[in-house]
Amino acid sequence: MRKRRNFLKGIGALGAAGVIAGCSGNNSGDGGSGSDGGSSDGSSSEGESTDTETATDTPSGPEVTFGGNEELNFNLSPSVPQEDLYVQYAPLRDYLEEYITGNFDVPPALDAQMNVGSNYSAVIQALGQGTANLAETGPFAAAVGHQTDNSEVIVQRFGYGGWTYKSIIATPNDSSISSLSDLSGKSVAFSDPLSTSGFLFPTAAMKEAGIDVGNLPEGNGSQAGFEPIFAGGHVQSYTLLVQGEVDAAAMGGFVRDTKTGPAPEEWQSNATTLHEDTGLPRAPIVVSSALDDDAKNAIQEAFLEAPASAFDGADGEDGTDDDLWFSKVREASIDDYQIVIDKAETLGVGADFFSG
Repeated sequence: MRKRRNFLKGIGALGAAGVIAGCSGNNSGDGGSGSDGGSSDGSSSEGESTDTETATDTPSGPEVTFGGNEELNFNLSPSVPQEDLYVQYAPLRDYLEEYITGNFDVPPALDAQMNVGSNYSAVIQALGQGTANLAETGPFAAAVGHQTDNSEVIVQRFGYGGWTYKSIIATPNDSSISSLSDLSGKSVAFSDPLSTSGFLFPTAAMKEAGIDVGNLPEGNGSQAGFEPIFAGGHVQSYTLLVQGEVDAAAMGGFVRDTKTGPAPEEWQSNATTLHEDTGLPRAPIVVSSALDDDAKNAIQEAFLEAPASAFDGADGEDGTDDDLWFSKVREASIDDYQIVIDKAETLGVGADFFSG
């Protein structure tokens, strides 16, 4: 991939969120975002700079196109309610547009669009079809996207203090379920069939405990030895559990451990952790395999150069409710997700997953 280049400071403000400002902050409080935001004075080798001169400068990067049109299509996976995703990701979308138009030779009217897919599968298929150029998605979906030649991993995200996270299966506090084998014949909520922490690891653990998982994640789970219910999100799975709609719920550990879901004390008053997997690699950003290398490199470079404020949400302030869950990224490839690929193979998920 392309070596990182200093960010061109003269490309202008990034919308109402002021993404460039305050780039020394960090959402996770770990002491730095891993990117410096480029030069501090915005000067150029052409001498005295003005806004007009900056706007008409020819970018130093190669000519890149995204599917032959004037749109950079950024798809989001429905991990949280749609309205929250748009608020959280809008400044990052604006930043990507400004960085790429400021550093690369692109169509003059390039416009970054953002869409929320109906599920992980729809997001990956859109990448393969070329209707999406890049996407934020989960490790399992990214692994399937790689196996089906729909997408490629370019960066990994850092959030909640680490590069790895947890997957859990929970039961109500008053449940008689005490082991994974007790889930046979029970109803279990999952986030999405392509969710890593909200389906893959929990289902693999159930299979290893001797429970028949049928042909999941394909089909509707009618052949499984339990009743799978897909809630459409991690917090939604927890909600079904609290409402008494299911006997158990699988979800990312962040629902239990952070304010993304209920407050930790609320969790303790409602739910008990039945099973936990640790060491899951945090989610990647992926690009369409249909893009040429220059376009893939441009997107990767933009992420690697992003200032911390690009992750601060619509209000542009660190530590508020509309922050993205991640605070920085690092270069990555599918090799960093081998543990996920191995786990998928225990469920028989391969390159023919989207066939038919």
